[in-house]
Amino acid sequence: MGGRAQPDWKQLPLVLLRLLCLLPTGLPVRSLDFTRGTDNITVRQGDTAILRCYVEDRSSKVAWLNRSGIIFAGQDKWSLDPRVELEKRTPLEYSLRIQKVDVYDEGSYTCSVQTQHHPRTSQVYLIVQVPPKISNISSDVTVNEGSNVTLVCMANGRPEPVITWRHLTPTGREFEGEEEYLEILGITREQSGKYECKAANEVSSADVKQVRVTVNCEYI
Repeated sequence: MGGRAQPDWKQLPLVLLRLLCLLPTGLPVRSLDFTRGTDNITVRQGDTAILRCYVEDRSSKVAWLNRSGIIFAGQDKWSLDPRVELEKRTPLEYSLRIQKVDVYDEGSYTCSVQTQHHPRTSQVYLIVQVPPKISNISSDVTVNEGSNVTLVCMANGRPEPVITWRHLTPTGREFEGEEEYLEILGITREQSGKYECKAANEVSSADVKQVRVTVNCEYI
């Protein structure tokens, strides 16, 4: 009697679910510290992501959620993912820690704070980068001189890797291309040997594989 009505914590999950339906998608923001600017968080696959969120006082009711649902409501964990935990280095911190980040973790996360006066929300967009990896490359091939040869090198990664072909010869002569398919028209004996495919992006060192091309020659 005579005091202010306290926020109904039991109603927060319903409020959050309503917020979830209204959240815009794809917002490129990062830090959830209410006193700082925001942008994206970029994390390499397999690393740990820390999504920061801070409250103004200990009486605030806080929750983390994404497009799939509620992750944490207060100290109660709703997510079944063992990689996800709260990180509270100070009494006013309510950050989300995701270990061994994978591509399916990418997306928008929301920190929702319910105070005496009004709810506040802030978003972070998590981007997951993946090192380049060659998934498919042509097998060693033997052809007749003058034939047309097509070598294939497919790679995965985020950002998409750049493919570079190189002809390895004892004299150091190079034959380069920057596509998944390397076409050699009317191949000559000088173009036999090993061809190196390199897939590179800025996440980590390049992935490199080789294929050998043997050219049969007819002598008159």
